[in-house]
Amino acid sequence: MNVLSQILKSKVSIALLTAISLVASMGSCTDETIGGSLADTQTKIIADSSFTITGVSLLNTHVQSRASREAQNSSARLILQLLGELKSDGYGRLRSDVVTQFMPTALVDTVGTTVETIDSCRLALRIPTQGFTGDSLVPMRLSVYRLNNQLPNPIYSDFDVSGYYDENDLLGATSYSANALMKGSTTNSLSYRTVYVPMPVSLAKDLYTKFKQDPALFNDPDNFVEYFPGVYIKNSYGSGRVMNFFDTELEMWYKKKVTASDGVSTRDTVLQQTLLTATPEVISNNNITLEPAQSVKDMIDNGEAIVMGPAGYEVNVKFPIQDVIDKFKTDTKGSLGVINTLSLTIPVELVENDCNIAPPKYLLLVQANKKESFIAGDSIPDNKTSFYATYDAARKQYVFSGMRNYILNIMDNKGGIASDDDVTMTILPVDIDFYTEQSYYYYTETSAIVSKVSPGISTPAIAKLLLDKARVKITFSRQSM
Repeated sequence: MNVLSQILKSKVSIALLTAISLVASMGSCTDETIGGSLADTQTKIIADSSFTITGVSLLNTHVQSRASREAQNSSARLILQLLGELKSDGYGRLRSDVVTQFMPTALVDTVGTTVETIDSCRLALRIPTQGFTGDSLVPMRLSVYRLNNQLPNPIYSDFDVSGYYDENDLLGATSYSANALMKGSTTNSLSYRTVYVPMPVSLAKDLYTKFKQDPALFNDPDNFVEYFPGVYIKNSYGSGRVMNFFDTELEMWYKKKVTASDGVSTRDTVLQQTLLTATPEVISNNNITLEPAQSVKDMIDNGEAIVMGPAGYEVNVKFPIQDVIDKFKTDTKGSLGVINTLSLTIPVELVENDCNIAPPKYLLLVQANKKESFIAGDSIPDNKTSFYATYDAARKQYVFSGMRNYILNIMDNKGGIASDDDVTMTILPVDIDFYTEQSYYYYTETSAIVSKVSPGISTPAIAKLLLDKARVKITFSRQSM
């Protein structure tokens, strides 16, 4: 029995020691030690950010404001129409006017109406409640002219409107200030305000008559612009503010007999109908003149990397992708290596100015040789040759993540040898639209998907990119055989 007891005690002790050892080993498997303590000779996760990125600022005033009409997809949006003039110390002088075509309504109300019942006509330009930069109090004036020639396609930010309109063909003008608009007592609950420009009633009557004569014309925007090429909206007085109009419509007001609620009697009623609207399917352009301040030019001359919009500075960079590939190959030589992530983090220094002009909300990083085709083709970032980053105001930085396919493409399809096109990239301000997508599994997850990328020519922006403090970071797993 004594021998049996000793044997049983020995087995219990061994089981207890095994359990304690198992618990101890489970407790040591943290995120910090999983690479080394789980299996030093098998798998290790490595992170390296010892790479250097360099760049130079280049002025680009010839910016394609929109995709060509042939390339636009159904989700393409109209770039915000930027109107006004602004001068800011630390930024510079900005001026922007607008040319736009219109999409006609497919159906004009001709039942119970005549050309004589048309009462008035006006152009409505709608602006978000915070859709301006500069002095809200300064009075400004805009003038609207009829275009007499077809707008070019594609069209660029340095477009010269001379020869496309006649100064004697003024359709309307109005004075306005942002402060007065925002205080509108009847619209305080709205997320936008409207600048109304009185237009000749004859314009509405001509459109009404044309619809009765040729209603098919109003179903074909390409043919319609041959009849009515559009308008030129000019800042004709005042300086100190630029405003972003997101919706431009020509409204017709007319009288009509409407049956009352009793179904028998009628009464004269004034009605409103939108005849024309600036939409993504037609050409619209911000004609921009930007003169950077001398202080900004001095920073450029000193080698600072400045991004500035609209139609201002971009930054051409040399991305150290070959150094990253060589480092990965060296550290995984004789082992199995798997790339996990590649990212670029760029710290930002704010550029002081007296209009609180902030860094661009979004930046696009794209291979320099693909930049023009990216915009012309209405492309979205593919995370292989193009990427985007959102400005993080709290951390004052941009992070281009999801660059894994960039390095994999070079390694898998080019033998790990990066070309000059792979290395030379451009960073530029852009505007981005998103749509939401929901997925359902055990729970609902909502994702924001990029639907549209446009050059950032809708609002003033400026920032200094601290490339000397930028971090190119690769993480990869190395497994010993």
